[in-house]
Amino acid sequence: THAATSTSSQIYRIKSGVILTRPPLLTRDLTPFEESFYFYQKRLNERLTAPFRKDFYFKKDTASDLDWRIKLKERHGVPAKDIGRYNPRGRMAWNDEVLVGSHTSTREQMVEKLIADAEMRVSEDGEEIPAEDRVPVEKPMPRRTEADEKGDVKRLDRALDKTLYLVVKKKVENVEGGAEKKAQWMFPTGVVPTDDGLHETAARILAESAGVNMNTWIVGRVPVAHHVVRPVFGQKDGALLKKGEKIFFLKGRIMAGQADLTDNLHDLVDFKWLTQEELRSTLAEEYFESVKGMFAER
Repeated sequence: THAATSTSSQIYRIKSGVILTRPPLLTRDLTPFEESFYFYQKRLNERLTAPFRKDFYFKKDTASDLDWRIKLKERHGVPAKDIGRYNPRGRMAWNDEVLVGSHTSTREQMVEKLIADAEMRVSEDGEEIPAEDRVPVEKPMPRRTEADEKGDVKRLDRALDKTLYLVVKKKVENVEGGAEKKAQWMFPTGVVPTDDGLHETAARILAESAGVNMNTWIVGRVPVAHHVVRPVFGQKDGALLKKGEKIFFLKGRIMAGQADLTDNLHDLVDFKWLTQEELRSTLAEEYFESVKGMFAER
């Protein structure tokens, strides 16, 4: 009956929001099956390709040639650095599968083997370098950062193999009777003026909420999700007590910079960069259900 007596524009406010994302910076971790499969492919490749010709790469009796011989001996004559003790030309070449429980195909084992092989064992004058005098090879940076270890959800250099989403929290509001309304986490959102498009409002709201010290991009002009907050009517007379909201979310990307709530125009007091799994436990259930369809797989 309320809808019949009041138009939608009278009982709803149209809002535009931004789901600002930082895409994954690393590939995800491989499953044990994937590690074994790719490792098997490497061994299969060694069987099918032409034999390694060291004379093409190393001049005889040079420092690099001597270094190669030392490392080849340590690998039991296997030219490849990261396929374990396997001879693709021998009579047991068919036995190229990794046994259950073996760590030969794990990422950690691969990195260890490649780093050990990268150390120079022979000096420029052809003398073997003692172990204590070798220059250590710099190891790759860990996949988990300092922000991951500390659980710092305000930093962007965390959860590098997942998408991060910016959420903000408003200042606690006072409601009737002096009670306080519990602040909830949400995406940056604001009212759409009559002379603005959704994408224009989204870009403006993002700057007003999280500052201008971010290099961002609004992806397209079409909403990727929407959320409806129902209006509140009086039980006795049916009068409109509080307008509802129709919020249309546009997708955004951050390329550089960081959110800064200083002097924001929307009474925001806090922000977080969260993964999809963290959003599920942070956002209100109905709110999350409205937007979950646009989340990336990881």
